[in-house]
Amino acid sequence: QLQLVEAGGGLVQPGGSLRLSCAASGFTLDYYGIGWFRQAPGKEREPVSCIRISDGSTYYADSVKGRFTISRDVAKKTVDLQMNSLKPEDTAVYYCAAGLLGRLCSPRAYDYWGQGTQVTVSS
Repeated sequence: QLQLVEAGGGLVQPGGSLRLSCAASGFTLDYYGIGWFRQAPGKEREPVSCIRISDGSTYYADSVKGRFTISRDVAKKTVDLQMNSLKPEDTAVYYCAAGLLGRLCSPRAYDYWGQGTQVTVSS
């Protein structure tokens, strides 16, 4: 059974850092893209960053470029999102998702979702 479990959310002050981790089980990661998406109250779910497991190619939303870094560990079947210089507007529930082939970093292209982890950036 394919499963994704997120960890690492929490409360952080503006300018601080958090590292989110997504652990995958029940499927072979190699043919998938793994993405991080977020949803703030009253807003649509939006892409943050995605990585194609096969070749490591990445995508970042403009709002997080230069601040967030996505990485993968194929052996451990994990995908991490390092978030630096966090801003209050980064506050949201962050979801990890898996999509076959990972060609498009969009919620509609991802079929399997974790339960989400809350990230709150506030002083």
